[in-house]
Amino acid sequence: MPFDLLQLQITPISHFFVRNHLDQPAISPGAEWRLTVTGEVEQPGSLSFSDLTGFVPHSITAVLECAGNGRAFYRPETPGTQWQRGAAGNAHFSGVRLRDLLLRVGLKATGKHVMFRGLEEASPQTPLFIRSIPIEKALDEDTLVATHMNHAPLTAHHGFPARAVVPGWIGASWCKWLTEIRVLDKEFEGEFMTDAYRVPCQPIPPGTLASDINTRALTALNTKSIIAGPAHGATVKTGAVRIHGAAWTSDAEITGVDISTDGGVTWSRAELESERARYAWRLWNYTWEASEPGDYIVMSRATDSRGRSQPAVATWNPGGYLYHAIDQIKIHVHAEGAG
Repeated sequence: MPFDLLQLQITPISHFFVRNHLDQPAISPGAEWRLTVTGEVEQPGSLSFSDLTGFVPHSITAVLECAGNGRAFYRPETPGTQWQRGAAGNAHFSGVRLRDLLLRVGLKATGKHVMFRGLEEASPQTPLFIRSIPIEKALDEDTLVATHMNHAPLTAHHGFPARAVVPGWIGASWCKWLTEIRVLDKEFEGEFMTDAYRVPCQPIPPGTLASDINTRALTALNTKSIIAGPAHGATVKTGAVRIHGAAWTSDAEITGVDISTDGGVTWSRAELESERARYAWRLWNYTWEASEPGDYIVMSRATDSRGRSQPAVATWNPGGYLYHAIDQIKIHVHAEGAG
């Protein structure tokens, strides 16, 4: 996602980041598609696309962020896609509540986790991409089986014909190209639950091998802000400089974003824009009077309604997940009229 889009409340689909684990399936708009709902339920069955229209529709605006967003900033380095800041976007999703689907088939008391399987094309040597979420999150009123994004049908890149939307949680939980929902009596055991997308249960020294630690499955996003402008390395003129960006969290509200223009020595409160939603990002602006030419480190630090804020240094983990340290850029200020 281009950084300049961080001044928009809604990220255009054409610029929304894409992350696939396996090959994207080829599903034509006219193809017959079924979504099976099985497992610890009273009446297992399957639904067609038209069946979904028989449920009460529901919509939310939410941040979708890859768990590896910011991985490139960890030291020591960790393996995986070296995302910096662009693996996040804010969009409007609509479809049906997962809760309504599960209640329709009758949940058993033994149902503790809900598993998602998509139609990604895997080779015999590659495990299927399957994730599960706890039943409590599955029954949340804003967890969706979504068919539309930004008021248009899902594109192939974003999960057509239906995808899971698990707001406030990492993007890996938002399984695309849904074909099966299965209620389980425990957390799913598979490659992308037991090995990938896990973090240490306790803080560990940077560089510790993953095989030497106890881990837990990743769930919620961290509280985070990103500076959209000026760009890192930009040159600006003395006078009023607009610093702006977006901030988000998992299950709370962004209550403040503080800005430092002297490398963290002093901080000032940015102005939050009025538009807000439970799981959406919050845009912010700050006007800095840059009176002296020179090189500056500009920082942003978000705080949410639960008192969580960005740390100076992110807690290191072997997967490079959930980077949320105070964001910072370097800019150069030169005098008006200087060559």
